[in-house]
Amino acid sequence: MDSKIKILEDKLAQAHLGGGEKRIEKQHQKKKLTARERILYFLDEGSFEEMGALVTHRTTDFGMDKEVYYGDGVITGYGTVNGRLVYVYAQDFTVFGGALSETHAEKICKVMDLAMKVGAPIVGLNDSGGARIQEGVKSLGGYADIFYRNVQASGVIPQISAVMGPCAGGAVYSPAMTDFIVMVEGTSYMFVTGPNVVKTVTNEEVTSDELGGASAHAIKSGVAHKTSSNDAACLDDIRRLLDYLPQNNTETPKQKDYELGEEIREELSSIVPDNPNKPYDMHDVIDGIIDKDTFYEIHKDYAENIIVGFARLGGRSVGIIANQPMFLAGVLGVKSSRKAARFTRFCDAFNIPLLVLVDVPGFLPGTDQEWNGIIMHGAKLLYALSEATVPRVTVITRKAYGGAYDVMNSKHIGADFNFAWPSAEIAVMGAKGASEIIFRREIAAADDPEAKLKEKEAEYADKFANPYRAARRGFIDEVILPKNTRRKLLKAFAMLEKKQVNAPKKKHGNIPL
Repeated sequence: MDSKIKILEDKLAQAHLGGGEKRIEKQHQKKKLTARERILYFLDEGSFEEMGALVTHRTTDFGMDKEVYYGDGVITGYGTVNGRLVYVYAQDFTVFGGALSETHAEKICKVMDLAMKVGAPIVGLNDSGGARIQEGVKSLGGYADIFYRNVQASGVIPQISAVMGPCAGGAVYSPAMTDFIVMVEGTSYMFVTGPNVVKTVTNEEVTSDELGGASAHAIKSGVAHKTSSNDAACLDDIRRLLDYLPQNNTETPKQKDYELGEEIREELSSIVPDNPNKPYDMHDVIDGIIDKDTFYEIHKDYAENIIVGFARLGGRSVGIIANQPMFLAGVLGVKSSRKAARFTRFCDAFNIPLLVLVDVPGFLPGTDQEWNGIIMHGAKLLYALSEATVPRVTVITRKAYGGAYDVMNSKHIGADFNFAWPSAEIAVMGAKGASEIIFRREIAAADDPEAKLKEKEAEYADKFANPYRAARRGFIDEVILPKNTRRKLLKAFAMLEKKQVNAPKKKHGNIPL
């Protein structure tokens, strides 16, 4: 018996389990961490339990039988984050470049299956050169096995991917099907075809970082939801993100203790300028509404004309979607519509209430938008919000024009509560454009057309550039003072806490993809 224990201890030592489970010291947090260090840093101290530490590959071709490593290039298991169960896998680039083999994939699939059965988030720490070439189709089949489980787990448990090194070829599609992707600046990249293939096929010269680095995917493609400065910061970001999420789709996010006070926020009264064409930062409105320092923004650098992210309101986790007047006047475009639609569907899948802050002058015009499918992409956001059954509350701070008014969680598409500030303007279009159409004959016949246009513009604005007509029709539930917004929202979300919707029976809808 003693000899068997000794053999086991030796094998575990070879699998790098002998070093003890300690959090990474502060002075080492800025360096690139090993796969095991990443897991131990990410999970609560002493909570990690490894699975499959003694697994080895089965390939004998190309001399592979002479290179056998326990664990086969991926560490899998479970532990806790802030006391809550989380499943995790980390690819080890020091073993065959983290390349995925049949057994490597089986380990990942096993931990994903367990996460589904138990109902807990799965976090993947990706750092791999791709499929293991020596195994041929077996490694490709392993990728497909993982992809299938990503789809089955979608909307059931939160799936989060950290890209902490290379992620290329078919490997990119597993992170792409998870809920959130966090990339590390300077050390990670994702692309379907690398710079050499790009050079051969299109004659473009581009570096790996330019083609698929963290900044490229955070700003240009929107593939990355967040970027972090180093490995430790990346893992800290994921720990914080998990704090806003439930364990699975049958639960609601954990509510934190919060002691309610008067909840009047005077600072909200002076944010929206008197000049309707002057921009302001919607982040100031968000900060004035939520619990202090709780906003966690998603896709911060992508489609900046709309803001999405998580926050707490009276201790409750909420998802926020907000037009941003500081960028393109807050219009809806191809990218911003897609960004908000995806976030909406995640929140709806995991029972996270939605707060929508509206200041939208319409959809972005132009051939670029039309030819890139603004009709289809705008419909995605409309579809996602119409489909959502979680509590949905809207606050119109200023402009709500045209079809964009309908799309941004209006009463007509099922919003539960719609508030408006006195500064709200709810109309088909702005006063100037509307006047030029409605009164064009009068303006043309006037002795002073410019003066007549201003007169008619003021007349139209007096009738429509306010929230009261919409309120009289019941499209706005209440016109509120900005300073009272937080208090109204706290009451509205508390009232909607037990909301239930019985949707029509169907296999699934056909969202305009």
